[in-house]
Amino acid sequence: MGVFDHAEFDNHESLHYFHDVATGLKAIVAVHSTALGPAAGGTRRWVYNNDADALTDVLRLSRGMTYKNAVAGLKFGGGKAVILADDGSPKSPELFRAFGRSVNTLGGKYITAEDVGCSVEDMRYVHEETEFVSGLPQSGGDAGGDPSPWTALGCFQGIEAAVQARLGVDSVKGLRVAVQGVGHVGLYLCRHLHEAGAELFVSDVSSDCLKQVEAEMPVTVVPPADLLFADVDVLAPCALGNILTSATIPKIRAKVIAGGANNQLSTPADGVGLAERDILYAPDYVINAGGIISVAAEYYGNGSEEDVRTDVGRIKDRLKKIFEQARETGRPTHELADELARSIVAAARQ
Repeated sequence: MGVFDHAEFDNHESLHYFHDVATGLKAIVAVHSTALGPAAGGTRRWVYNNDADALTDVLRLSRGMTYKNAVAGLKFGGGKAVILADDGSPKSPELFRAFGRSVNTLGGKYITAEDVGCSVEDMRYVHEETEFVSGLPQSGGDAGGDPSPWTALGCFQGIEAAVQARLGVDSVKGLRVAVQGVGHVGLYLCRHLHEAGAELFVSDVSSDCLKQVEAEMPVTVVPPADLLFADVDVLAPCALGNILTSATIPKIRAKVIAGGANNQLSTPADGVGLAERDILYAPDYVINAGGIISVAAEYYGNGSEEDVRTDVGRIKDRLKKIFEQARETGRPTHELADELARSIVAAARQ
């Protein structure tokens, strides 16, 4: 099957494959849309089963970034990069410099930043070879740096909006919340939830991540295979996507799903499945936009940390509107969010 016939191809503007023999770099950059500005989205370094899985991931993620940036009101289009890692192979400065050179050949059509498997330090090496990167170390009150805390803050506030809409409560105090993945975003989210009085259930494939969260706060560790189906009020996916499927949805016990992972729905039909079970779903690219809001402020140099905090706070209001519209129309939340995003992009194209 060719790219243009791929199930996840959505009129993407361009697709770029990069290979650097000296460092072993194998990367794919997908540019979904530049209607609203340069295509922006982080770089994911991951061990894929095969190249086809990597292609599927980057096509889905880049489309999601278009929607995320549009709904967040940013002057960014949507793009994404994946670096194909070998199992057990370490990262190296040389590899990220090679990736930076690859990004630079696109001439600013794609703006990168850190995502799963990458760090602020990795982006510093990328920046040695290109200016088209954000999520870099910052000083003072300037916006930027690690976007994970901002993603987590937006998710926390989004969870507050969701439990109010679905459970009729004003806070997460006393609620049982399952957090899937307690790495960068998940750990910050757990801190917010713990401070607000939630009871936490967590899982992660990394023992180091679990040790860190256990050292900071009381949590109940649940095997990753069981967490999706835990008896909780809120499920917060903060690991990888493609977890809400026709096989998993019938067994989910949570009444709210709201978390930082991208592409949580396996297919659009799964969003309908959640609605039919009366599970309130916070569309992932709406609730997890805090990180890219920070990235945009850093890249364009037009905001402070307080400005970013204010903009991230608007995520809650956007979700409230979507939840209210879903209640009034009986339509699934993901459909309403998709329509909003597409209308914004279409207007920009005109």
